[in-house]
Amino acid sequence: MTDETCCIVGAGPAGVMLSLLLARAGVRVTLLEAQRDFDRDFRGDTIHPATLELLDQIGLAKRVHELPHVRAPSFRFISSVAIDEAAVFSRLPTPFPYMMIMPQARFLEFLVSEAQRYPHFKLVLGAHADRLIDENGRIRGVGYRSGDGGGEVRSLLTVATDGRFSRMRKLAALAPVPQSGAMEVLWFRLPRRPEDRHDEAAIDVGPRQIMAVLGRPQEWQFGYVGPPGRYRQIKADGLEAFRQSIAAMLPWLGDRVALLQGWDDISLLSVEASRLERWHRPGLLLIGDAAHVMLPVGGVGINCAIADAVEAANVLTEPLRRGQVEDRHLAEVQRRRERVTRFIQRFQSRIQQGMVAAFESGRMFRLPLALRLILRVPGLRNLPPRVPAFGVRRVRLERPEELPLAG
Repeated sequence: MTDETCCIVGAGPAGVMLSLLLARAGVRVTLLEAQRDFDRDFRGDTIHPATLELLDQIGLAKRVHELPHVRAPSFRFISSVAIDEAAVFSRLPTPFPYMMIMPQARFLEFLVSEAQRYPHFKLVLGAHADRLIDENGRIRGVGYRSGDGGGEVRSLLTVATDGRFSRMRKLAALAPVPQSGAMEVLWFRLPRRPEDRHDEAAIDVGPRQIMAVLGRPQEWQFGYVGPPGRYRQIKADGLEAFRQSIAAMLPWLGDRVALLQGWDDISLLSVEASRLERWHRPGLLLIGDAAHVMLPVGGVGINCAIADAVEAANVLTEPLRRGQVEDRHLAEVQRRRERVTRFIQRFQSRIQQGMVAAFESGRMFRLPLALRLILRVPGLRNLPPRVPAFGVRRVRLERPEELPLAG
């Protein structure tokens, strides 16, 4: 059994970032992660200016830029009808006017390595948290199983950051409320070549075809978007038909689509936006996808999760250092983040509805007319990219300095 000030369950972006921020502030933290390493297939690779500004606040921006990455100064919708500059980050007032694309595994490893500089941070890999320690209605930690049998972490506060299928959320009897219809994304990768196009981040659109294109340093990551049931239809048509549809949509890939040799090379993500009405119970806080599942639209999932972690650190650091975390502190974290989350989910849902309508009608998807008009007006065109870049407002760390160990 381990006694800690804070136990965090789930080493995704929210959990790792919150662990790092609390450890820097002198809070004893144990981070539990069900997997044994980070070397697995993540889909979210986009790091927006707000997150880079946060890393700059704590002196890590230069070091993260030393890792292999790609910079996308804009995000475009490309079709035979038009090219819409949906988000031009290079015009925004920020030291980092671009979207960084980096394999999420490498980003998480970097943050964990920074957290491990602090002796009061502990990472337990292969720890499947499967029990909340409930004492008279207050959560006092978690029980977990692992290869060596498992154990308990008793803590003043438990934070669930274990993703959209959150086990902690189910154990806490908290049910998310759907905020959108479902959508399917077929993810796959193909090699990148020096002569390839330079659109590092784009949505390519054809008749009943929508493809997200993201440039990694050595490969391209693609997300083939469709309504529920699209994957079943594609699979019934056969792999060769899928290869040909990709080559027809993106001719510059025609010489390498044969590298998709089986359905094991293609991963299905079926997701709908949802949100908890209440993000906490006494002694327990949920943030990131555990509290609100975001759609892939805009690639803002990592940044929303990290913004949750920053606000949680802003609100909870001093109560944790004093050993006095109250329900009002947990409610304050939700209050700071809920309105922004609602706004982004509504925006994502509207775009998704347009995609589904385009599929059903057989027409080519385009951004809503009102948004296209705004993007053409010099005084207004920088407003839409601020949403993926910063959310509704910039989230800043209120105490970025390192603090001595509490107590």
